[in-house]
Amino acid sequence: MAYLSDIEIAQACQMKDIREIAKAAGVQEDDLELYGRYKAKVNPRALHGEGGRDGKLVLVTAITPTPAGEGKTTTSVGLADGLRRMGKRAVLALREPSLGPVFGVKGGAAGGGYAQVVPMEDINLHFTGDFHAIGAANNLLAAMLDNHIQQGNALGIDVKKITWKRCVDMNDRQLRNIVDGLGGRMQGVPREDGFDITVASEVMAVFCLATSVADLKARLSRIIVGYTYDDKPVTAGDLKAAGAMTALLKDAIKPNLVQTLEGTPAFIHGGPFANIAHGCNSIMATRMAMRLGEYCVTEAGFGADLGAEKFLDIKCRMAGLTPSAVVVVATVRALKHHGGAAKAELGTENLAALERGLPNLLRHVRTIRETFGLPCVVAVNRFPTDTQAELALVEEKCRALGVNVALSEVWGKGGEGGMALAGEVIRLCETAENHFRHAYELETGIEQKLDAIVKNVYGGAGVTLTPGAKKQAQQLAGLGFGDYPICMAKTQYSFSDDPKLLGAPEGFTVTVRNLKVCAGAGFIVALTGDIMTMPGLPKVPAAEKIDVTDDGRIVGLF
Repeated sequence: MAYLSDIEIAQACQMKDIREIAKAAGVQEDDLELYGRYKAKVNPRALHGEGGRDGKLVLVTAITPTPAGEGKTTTSVGLADGLRRMGKRAVLALREPSLGPVFGVKGGAAGGGYAQVVPMEDINLHFTGDFHAIGAANNLLAAMLDNHIQQGNALGIDVKKITWKRCVDMNDRQLRNIVDGLGGRMQGVPREDGFDITVASEVMAVFCLATSVADLKARLSRIIVGYTYDDKPVTAGDLKAAGAMTALLKDAIKPNLVQTLEGTPAFIHGGPFANIAHGCNSIMATRMAMRLGEYCVTEAGFGADLGAEKFLDIKCRMAGLTPSAVVVVATVRALKHHGGAAKAELGTENLAALERGLPNLLRHVRTIRETFGLPCVVAVNRFPTDTQAELALVEEKCRALGVNVALSEVWGKGGEGGMALAGEVIRLCETAENHFRHAYELETGIEQKLDAIVKNVYGGAGVTLTPGAKKQAQQLAGLGFGDYPICMAKTQYSFSDDPKLLGAPEGFTVTVRNLKVCAGAGFIVALTGDIMTMPGLPKVPAAEKIDVTDDGRIVGLF
């Protein structure tokens, strides 16, 4: 049987005018800024309309990712469509895709099959220009920093203690470590420098955590770009850059409204990676979706150890949000991979490998239920090769923990295939006990918070700080940042900091080699293992297959 590709399915969709989608969601046309017929930005004043109450917040997360795929965004889209088929006003709140993965290996973030957001090509490429604006604001700050040093360095910035990097929204390993300012006295001050991918920029984090233009400007002004010769932090406010940066972001900060293939309203806004950043869409988009819907379905990047932990410990803490339920997405194929099955053999029934891999899923479920105190359901993203015996084994192991399993068939059936999952989500939201709590308290100290994440979320033995990281922890505490939450930068492929340790390893320690404060975002980034803030392209990039036909139609985009 021949299947249509994701892009072929998306291009065959008869999209509704975005004004119709907005009207159905309760957004006034005066609050829309149209980007053609199928995309619009929504004025933040829509958050403050008369009456109404916030809907229930449903977080979709997943097991530890594998090359076999899990389908977290696809499940999120299908769940929202399924909720609407069951008579509930559901609204999506998702992240914008980065161009790096689109042209690299991971792919986009618009869902798949018959559970997608559209216009898919626009969303996966330039969309409404938000990422370009974020990159421009980041690089404006870098330019003003280097210009200040060139023009006399009145603030006494030590060029060897600059922490601010330029950024570009592309996987470009060549830019990780560079030397710039060469060419003579008038060409700048020579120094070591580097680039981050835009989704790892602190400006992206600030953008997603800001609650208003005023809050955005205040957060931007607090960004630390480096330190003086006597180790005092220098901020964007000191460089008088925050106003101009805000000017570049004043339109971008308005949430983007699109639709699913079935016409469900979807806000897609912001896109920090969850392995090197905090992995959640913007607070403003989430709040708007909650205000307009009975149910807001959102997702957080990679597995529950990364995206969900940061969603719950950083975003929910800062925004005062309490999820009503959590969906943990898994596939039989991925669990067999965690159990040692080769990728080429994942379509063959293998109960032994599945049983060896199931502890990965069960640890994520325990984390959601026991560490964070939230009700959850396991969504098995079903593949045609899954056997009844394999599905029964997953259900048996989850039921032993008191968690139900719902089959998700949204890739092939859209919202209809998500109705079983939607029914369980509704039940959890309306009847399940909710004892939401965080994985750590802010006042416990930097090293203690790191240790709590490793033990309570990863299932490890504890954390080890390198001598340099220990010194950084002391310095950050001395500067008043000791009570900030932690944003772990860790491989997505393992609970540990070793991507080769699959399944649910035990007894491991996580090594933190660098600590950096993001004072504008309001958290401390802990870099572990060999994690990079600028990814590279694979041997055969996805970009090689992408093309445009003579009539302007994009092909090869998934």
